[in-house]
Amino acid sequence: MTSKLFDPKLRALRRDRAARLGPELFLLDRAFDECLDRLRDVARPFRRAMLLGCPDRAWVERVRRFSDEVEIFDPGPMFAEAAGGLAVEEDMFDFGIEQFDLCIAIGTLDTVDNLPLALTLIHRALVPDSLLIGAMAGGNSLPLLRSSLIEAERESGRVTARTHPRIEASSLAGLLSAAGFGMPVVDVDRVTLRYSTLSALVKDLRTMGATNVLRQRAPGLTKGAAKRAEAAFAAAAIGGKSPEIVEILHFAGWSQQSGQPVN
Repeated sequence: MTSKLFDPKLRALRRDRAARLGPELFLLDRAFDECLDRLRDVARPFRRAMLLGCPDRAWVERVRRFSDEVEIFDPGPMFAEAAGGLAVEEDMFDFGIEQFDLCIAIGTLDTVDNLPLALTLIHRALVPDSLLIGAMAGGNSLPLLRSSLIEAERESGRVTARTHPRIEASSLAGLLSAAGFGMPVVDVDRVTLRYSTLSALVKDLRTMGATNVLRQRAPGLTKGAAKRAEAAFAAAAIGGKSPEIVEILHFAGWSQQSGQPVN
């Protein structure tokens, strides 16, 4: 039996914490906006859409410009309730059979335990010739954070996992195909962020619901290790701010071969 990588209860709690704090949306809005821009190039109407991941209830009305009906699903109970939707685990929930003709999935599938199964369940929920379009964090995200945490623990001689493994762009198209999606497309948007301190980056990650949800988590950093991590992060600064990279994977696929490419 495959071991579970992520803790779904903690994942839900992290999203609820972000909802209480007031979610930081600049990266999520960027991904969502790009998906809607691509939808404008699809020359067909949609009848019933599923929005998977909804940290801002204003997103619902924006999706309604493309689809007559919208149903909302989110791993975080508070985000789901605020948007009038359901809290779900994407690889454990029955979305139904051929219920939707559009799925927009933003910012949650990178922390689902069984991504192939989640994609299969989404495909099952789509009628033939329907579109899945979305975005998730990619495997090369947060390299400076990862290297700073490694440097912080180097002195102890024991480095533990404190950030998530994420899927590579080269693997995602294959997973979409295996789940039944035709003409899979995966593009990479590399966003450079600049922070004066590591603490400021971590604060943003908390308000994005994007901190550690690994099932096997290391204890918190000691004060000494935390100072070393801050120092390693600051050492990369250019003009007083350290550049960090977030890799956004934009993906799309059709539930049946179609003449409607998504660029």
